[in-house]
Amino acid sequence: MGVGILKQVLAAILMVLITFLAFRKTMDWSTTDPEGPSYKCDLSRPCPPESFAFKMKSGIANVLGPKICLEDNILMSGVRNNVGRGLNIALVNRSTGIPIKTAYFDMWAGDVKLLINFLKSIEEGTLVMMATFDESSTKLNEEARKLISDLGSLSINKLGLRDNWIFVGAKGIKRKRPFEQHLVNNADTNKYEAWPDFVEMEGCIQIRTDQDA
Repeated sequence: MGVGILKQVLAAILMVLITFLAFRKTMDWSTTDPEGPSYKCDLSRPCPPESFAFKMKSGIANVLGPKICLEDNILMSGVRNNVGRGLNIALVNRSTGIPIKTAYFDMWAGDVKLLINFLKSIEEGTLVMMATFDESSTKLNEEARKLISDLGSLSINKLGLRDNWIFVGAKGIKRKRPFEQHLVNNADTNKYEAWPDFVEMEGCIQIRTDQDA
């Protein structure tokens, strides 16, 4: 067997292994006893009144896409077939919890102007949920990063090649109080060879009132 063919076979075996391990880790988000109480989005504890329950995770390598859940509603996932390589974004009405729009932007081979125009079109007060898949930083320029920073992100300016990142912010946020997780791509610590492990986050988002931002 030639060296080239051997490398292809080994690469195929690696991707099958990644898919199997990722599938096992993401089959069920629930951390509670199957016979115990069930909370929205399989959170480990219930959210207080006047708040929305959410849970989300980034993509896994270039195999499984991200997943975003709000109030037991799966907004984005591979099963829903509405995720893709790059930045995956869900917009939600922060007063009602009703989804407004979902979209993904290829930041490896796509046009960053599409992302910039999308970010600029977001209306004041809108809840913005973002998750990476595969590679999400290559095409990000200063303008795009600034627009995401204005939504409340503290990590977007550090997002690098194949890093994993998830974020919840809002348009017109007065104080930076983000829900955010960032895991750096590091060959010495990566879970899946050229990619780090996925990142996951859950929490409760305060419902927006006229006095809030």
